[in-house]
Amino acid sequence: MTGAVHGAAAPPPSRTGDVVEVVAGIPIPDPYRWLEDDTAEVRDWQRAQAAHAQRVIDGFGAMDAAHALVEQHELGSRPDLPRHGGGLWFRVESGAMVVSPEPYGPGRVLVSLALFDEPGHPAVLSWFAPSPDGRVLALGVCTDGSEHNTVRLIDVDSGAVRDDAPPETLHSAWGGGVSWMPDGRGFVFLALDGSAAAFRQVVFRRMLGERGPSAVEDIPLPPGSREYTRVQFSVDGRWAVASHRVGTPIPVAVRDLAAGTPWRPFVVDCTDTVAGHIVGDEYVAVTDHGASRGRVVAIPLDAEDPGDPSAWRLLVPEGEAVLRSLTPRGAHLYLGGFADTAATVRVLRADGSDAGAVPLPDAGALGGAFFPLTGLDPDDGSGEFLFTFSTLTTSWGAYRHRPGADRVDELLAPLVRIDADVEYLSATASDGTAVPYHVVRPSGTAQAPAPALISAYGAAGIPTLPKYQPDLAAFVAAGGTLVQAYLRGGGEFGRDWFRGADRERRRVRDGDLLAVAQDVIARGISAPRMLALTGGSDGGLMCGVAVAEHPELWCAVLPRAPLLDLIGGIRVPYLDFVIRKAWGDPDDPVDVERLRRSSPYELITPARFPLVSVQAGATDPRCPPAQARKFVARLQAAQRGDRPILLHVFENAGHGAGTSPEVLRAQDAEWLACLIGALGLSGRV
Repeated sequence: MTGAVHGAAAPPPSRTGDVVEVVAGIPIPDPYRWLEDDTAEVRDWQRAQAAHAQRVIDGFGAMDAAHALVEQHELGSRPDLPRHGGGLWFRVESGAMVVSPEPYGPGRVLVSLALFDEPGHPAVLSWFAPSPDGRVLALGVCTDGSEHNTVRLIDVDSGAVRDDAPPETLHSAWGGGVSWMPDGRGFVFLALDGSAAAFRQVVFRRMLGERGPSAVEDIPLPPGSREYTRVQFSVDGRWAVASHRVGTPIPVAVRDLAAGTPWRPFVVDCTDTVAGHIVGDEYVAVTDHGASRGRVVAIPLDAEDPGDPSAWRLLVPEGEAVLRSLTPRGAHLYLGGFADTAATVRVLRADGSDAGAVPLPDAGALGGAFFPLTGLDPDDGSGEFLFTFSTLTTSWGAYRHRPGADRVDELLAPLVRIDADVEYLSATASDGTAVPYHVVRPSGTAQAPAPALISAYGAAGIPTLPKYQPDLAAFVAAGGTLVQAYLRGGGEFGRDWFRGADRERRRVRDGDLLAVAQDVIARGISAPRMLALTGGSDGGLMCGVAVAEHPELWCAVLPRAPLLDLIGGIRVPYLDFVIRKAWGDPDDPVDVERLRRSSPYELITPARFPLVSVQAGATDPRCPPAQARKFVARLQAAQRGDRPILLHVFENAGHGAGTSPEVLRAQDAEWLACLIGALGLSGRV
């Protein structure tokens, strides 16, 4: 290990219990089950672990440098794009909502977000959506660090907070916030029916001026489904489509509003993605059904059998680029995708004919939603395509393209550029598959093995992109070499790349990570015990497996907001939904055995482990802190080396989206200080 403190004080003790959980008939010992409970004992233990972690990381002597680097590189964070409604542009600026005639022009402050603060809990904006006529602005406000948010309605003329907002709580912004009706008289939205812990979501309808509970929108969804649903309206107000499933959405139901007919099933049996928009009397969508890299099709909304792909009209065939999204703007559609992970955007006419490419600033990434469902924003009436863009070494800027133009307008210039060289390489997995990765080295550094950090995800079809991330940029600025890996399970190379590490093939991702690590070492980019690993959420599970199975490979492993205990996750309704979707059936003994062999908490056996520093959020609704608590307690007991095993559960912190900037900054600084110390980086600002 390069720079970590040896012989650090012992962590707080953790008792064990004789708990055995029987899952699908299989007995599974769970000695740290008590750490799932929210008791005074657990809270005291958690605070003691956090204090221990802070002492150890402070001992590296890098915290001041880390704070300075994080603040410097956060200047390049991705801005929220303005949203258009009724000829006006709405944006977030200096903690307030601002309205302006131009996207970033001089404007009027509508409301300060501090108005929604609660004692000790600053308000965080989850989403915002102006009505099509620009008269009312809907906001999603979170105050406890979780992603749970409530709707607030602002009168645009006066800036007053209206008293007719719905009382229901949204689990997160993954359903897109609210979907306004085209006439602006009301909206529909996905929210919780009951407690957040129960995780039962339904679609509600809300008309402006209503009071009391919102009405349920009666959409024919698959029985018992916990999936996300988003309603889409046609610009003329005739049609409504309900898209269902957050990662692989399909237009599951359609309604003819003009005729006043009820919802009826539309595309219901497709297991692939069909994600698009209503264009005239058709649903025009990007689909990977029958085309791993995607194609564009049109499905008549009044089709007799809309689920029959042979009746879909082909607009854009599958090509070399992976097609990901459609954004409607008047008579045009902007078609986004990737080519070797770099963003591509083409403009289509309504009939699907090509109207040219958008000239992007460089090889990099557009900002956008993680999931296809979340990104199904309607035509905003502006006639302009606004987007954010960055690269691995250049921070986010904001840009505008108008159909027919041969250039883009720069609305906000990038503020940060890191002095680094970028190389695109690939490793070979055990089955012969090429697994690509980018290497970002500080300019002028020697080619000899250097301290390096692998950052990866590889899950849920979510693409890891060559984009600017302030924490990773700060790491490179501190003297580290970044390896950003594109593992199977992600969405970088289409449906087959995603499905190649899904459900019964989930462990393929772990093999891909090992192949990248070994390739980085074989090329002399880094070396064993000079190599660190980080990942968040499901990427945290990847980290847990890597440290449990290959402890000798790593200098440090830093999971963030991680999933680490799959068997315990079955007892959490939200994680039960995730596990059934991505791993298997917890009621099937064969699947449960696979879960156990994939779960870091279950994989731990005594060994000499590297430094492990786990960050979690106390109010995380997706990966609750019990996941991290149990893993760390078991790993501390199994440690036979002298490297510290650390846990810091941050208060008022969730999975990231609802966490305040101050807490996020503290998390990033501690994470970076740990890497600087562990890898022996200069940390120069």
